[in-house]
Order: sequence, then C-alpha cells, then structure tokens
Amino acid sequence: MSEPYKTKPGVKIPSRENSLPKRFYKAVDVVALDDGFAVHLDGRPVKSPAKRTLALPTRALAELVASEWDVQGERIDAPAMPATRLCFVALDLIPDARAATVAEVTKYASTDLVCFRAPEPPDLIAAQSASWDPVIAWAERALEAHFVPATGLMPIDQDPVALQRVMQRAGELDDWRLTTLAHVTAVCGSALLALQLLAGEIDGEKAFVLSTVDEHYQISQWGEDHEAADRLARLRTELVVMGQVLRALDAAPAA
Repeated sequence: MSEPYKTKPGVKIPSRENSLPKRFYKAVDVVALDDGFAVHLDGRPVKSPAKRTLALPTRALAELVASEWDVQGERIDAPAMPATRLCFVALDLIPDARAATVAEVTKYASTDLVCFRAPEPPDLIAAQSASWDPVIAWAERALEAHFVPATGLMPIDQDPVALQRVMQRAGELDDWRLTTLAHVTAVCGSALLALQLLAGEIDGEKAFVLSTVDEHYQISQWGEDHEAADRLARLRTELVVMGQVLRALDAAPAA
C-alpha cells in the first residue's frame, strides 16, 4: 500500500481557485456603439482572445455578458462564463469556419440523440418515446425533415433530404446563432433539440431535460454520485444560458 503524498513543510499545492486570474476591475458597464453594444470594465472595452472588441448586436446580449463579468469574485472563472465564451467564439472563429460548422451540425443530425432508442427495459423505452417522439414530429412539421428512430447501437442512414433541410437551416443563420446552434448541438448530442431551442419551441431547461433522459433514468435506478451530479449541473447551466443568449439575440437591438 502506497504512502499518501506529502509536501515539504511550508509548501502548498495551488488550488484551482488560486490559479485563476485575479479580478482587475471594479465597474462593469454596457456602452452603445455605432454598430452594437460593448461591455466595458472600468471604462475599457472587453477584448476577445484575438483582440477584437466584444461588440454585441443587442443590448440584451451585452447585459447578459456584462452580468457574467459583474458577478466574478476575487478571481475570474472563465469556464463559469458561458455567454462570454460563446461570444468570443462567434467573433474570433466562426466567420472563417462557417462551412465546417454547418457540416458538423449536419453530421450530428445524421446520428441524432433523439433517434437512438434503447431495446430495453420497457420503462426506459417509454420515457424515450414520450420525450423524443414529439421532437421528431416537430422536425417533420417545422423543417419538412423526416427522421426515423432506430433501436440499438448501430446508426441507420437518415433521409438525405432531412439532412439537407438541417444543413440549409444552419447555413441561413448569422454567426451568433450558428455558434449557439453548434454549441447546443454538441452539448446535447442532438441537432434537432438545438434547432428547437433556436426556434423558441423549447427553452434551455427543457433542452437539458430532453437531452438527459437516459442519465435521469440511470439515476432513478441506481442513484446519483457526486461526479455525475456535477456534470449534469454544468450541462444544465450551459443550456439555460444558451437559451438566454438566443432570446437576447431576438430582442430589439436598442432594447
């Protein structure tokens, strides 16, 4: 049996919190620009990692991002700022990666979470059907895209026309909404749930519930450990904020 690791007297192992950058500002403000709204820290605009000014298309989105900066404590915890991170990606990465992003969303649709059904037990089959059949029906109605659920681990070839509809819808989006669509798709494992969120058919909380049917079934059978609880909490926060981002984008620019 190995001995527990001990540091030398007076030597401390840095905690995660201590490794975070210190908060360097006091005041957070939203400032109107000619082409949008900026978030200022002590009068200076927030810059993206590529050194672009964080110019946002609506005041509502700028206020959402500003709120993330405002609630930071002595340290800045970037992973806990999902709206800010998303906006950085929309500014710095998506303009040069639109085609690849649309293709990735379409690839997810070809193996969409809501189309993969368990062969057993009956109560999980029923839970998946009750949660996901309405999503497939919505895609048929709203996108004219026919998706077919499959039982087991092996994917089926979805209708190419359905995948073309998803690709077309994603390609029509501006950089902000395409970034959000791609992120939600990856978090949920479902392009269809992401498209529902984008359309306002569901909110972030509902997207979380629908994307974690299997996880919650397992919890109901075996209980929940701390690691799984932390993961689900992070997913829920991420999706709720993504819903808020989309609603903020839909707000009037000067609202």
